[in-house]
Amino acid sequence: MYILGISAFYHDSAACLIKDGVIVAAAQEERFSRVKHDSAFPAAAIMYCLKAAGIESPQIAHVVFYEKPFLKFERLLETYLAFAPKGFQSFLKAMPTWLKHKLFQKSQLVKALTEIFGTSVDWSDRLLFSEHHLSHAASAFYPSPFDDAVVLTLDGVGEWTTTSIAVGEGASLEVIKEIHFPHSLGLLYSAFTYYTGFKVNSGEYKVMGLAPYGKPIYRDLIKKHLIKIAADGSFQLNMEFFNFATGLTMTNKKFHALFGGPPRSPESDITQKDMDLAASVQHVTEEVVMLLAKHAAEVTGKTNLCLAGGVALNCVANGKLHHSGVFKHIWVQPAAGDSGGALGAALAAWHLHFKRDRMSTDAPDHMQGGYLGPSFTDEQAAAALTAEGAVFLQLQSSEVLDRVVDALVNHKAVGWMQGRMEFGPRALGARSILADPRSATMQRQLNLKIKYRESFRPFAPAVLREKVSDWFDFDSDSPYMLMVADVSKHQRLPILNAATESLGLDNLNTQRSTIPAVTHVDYSARIQTVTPATQGRFHDLIARFYDRTGCPILVNTSFNIRGEPIVCSPSDALRCFMGTELDLLVIGNLLLYKSDQPSHLLTQYRSEYQLD
Repeated sequence: MYILGISAFYHDSAACLIKDGVIVAAAQEERFSRVKHDSAFPAAAIMYCLKAAGIESPQIAHVVFYEKPFLKFERLLETYLAFAPKGFQSFLKAMPTWLKHKLFQKSQLVKALTEIFGTSVDWSDRLLFSEHHLSHAASAFYPSPFDDAVVLTLDGVGEWTTTSIAVGEGASLEVIKEIHFPHSLGLLYSAFTYYTGFKVNSGEYKVMGLAPYGKPIYRDLIKKHLIKIAADGSFQLNMEFFNFATGLTMTNKKFHALFGGPPRSPESDITQKDMDLAASVQHVTEEVVMLLAKHAAEVTGKTNLCLAGGVALNCVANGKLHHSGVFKHIWVQPAAGDSGGALGAALAAWHLHFKRDRMSTDAPDHMQGGYLGPSFTDEQAAAALTAEGAVFLQLQSSEVLDRVVDALVNHKAVGWMQGRMEFGPRALGARSILADPRSATMQRQLNLKIKYRESFRPFAPAVLREKVSDWFDFDSDSPYMLMVADVSKHQRLPILNAATESLGLDNLNTQRSTIPAVTHVDYSARIQTVTPATQGRFHDLIARFYDRTGCPILVNTSFNIRGEPIVCSPSDALRCFMGTELDLLVIGNLLLYKSDQPSHLLTQYRSEYQLD
């Protein structure tokens, strides 16, 4: 039985296709539309999923949407009534959209499916709806390697739920506790994302990356005025300080007065205050996550934990939870945000609606390494590159690896596109930019000249699994780059002016370890462990770099620039390669050196990126 899962109409729309409970394909719509965090109906992602399975639309037994629109509308109405007369302008703005589109999403979904598939199937008979946090929980538990686990989901808000604890045993999954809107850890974090001048639903990563530059001096202020935290991790927000329930912004004047002024203007200079605010909300988030996890362990007796929801992408909190030992094993859904809801909706239908058992696997989990997107043969890539007028070499696999290592050891930045595209927000060695972690200048170079983003953003190390404990205070699996750990002390370098070292972005200039390009200012690193079974060619490349240098690590960051989705196709990769200061592009066994490319291509793509 084929089941298609869909998430759409908020942010990060996606589609996932499963066959008899096995994941066949999954992808975000943004990768095809090239619109970052695209919320539109995922027509292109759906068509890709069917193409990957080699099926036609009548073979889809059911389509499952990841949440229930009527419950969401109920929450919207009750919230406006509860806060009336506040939020009247927001109410007037929201109602026409809901009444025209969102309230009747079943008919909208049927119409959209009919538009892409035709009228041969009555999709209203095949359409099912999951609940938002159940979709998150299903996406976390069913693909995990555990037969039984407690499942913790945390995000902004679904229909009503913002936080849930569920118990998974075999094919069963039951939610046992919930926290409801407007009390939301995700929205608290997003409020600080907004206040520090970043974009909600995408800038939360930046707040997490900024936090180590500051001190949590506002932590007590947050806990005194904004959030009341109980011993079991349950919490309540003081809505006097927030505007998200009924307004058009996240925070209000009372919030601004509490922290001494209005929100930072986007793109303006980042101050020490912004860094301290980031550190403070990060500390509060970690405290709540830790308390919730401890309570979940106590009330369920489970030793395995699964995580999903947008807050589960906070890899700093995940790393501290792992290090605490509250649970013996932790597994985080790599597409933990709303895109993963498509996967969870399909799996919830298979296991809970149709009551089908889970299948065993010899793999580390059921996610296939997260490599669930499109792939391209060398012939397809060559045709696309030739059509653009690009110059490339086609080599044997071993020579490709040698040439890439040559470039890396000479501190060149490499665009690396191999196999199936990753599902979720992280590049895991299929659509990656790679570099030498030993370079003291690489972190700044990648941020400013290739990614075109803020200089403070850290980069992740992709490390051979068998060598991870030699370089980091970590000896476990982290295949999806969702755990943070410290660089080992014997890899750290002495800081001569440690006693007088300043806070803030000046810390970027201090070399802290033998792998400075992936060492954050607090000595932490967001680790991806790489194994030959799941990430064969990527493992081979890192192993060859290790043989040459004695360092089993590469810088791994997503193959895109700021404001754009990760590349999907060879044409996307070429555009990013030519529009940035990447030195080498590798697509399968095809190599493109920047110096070999026609000048008109460089002019064309740099003009598109407005870099001239």
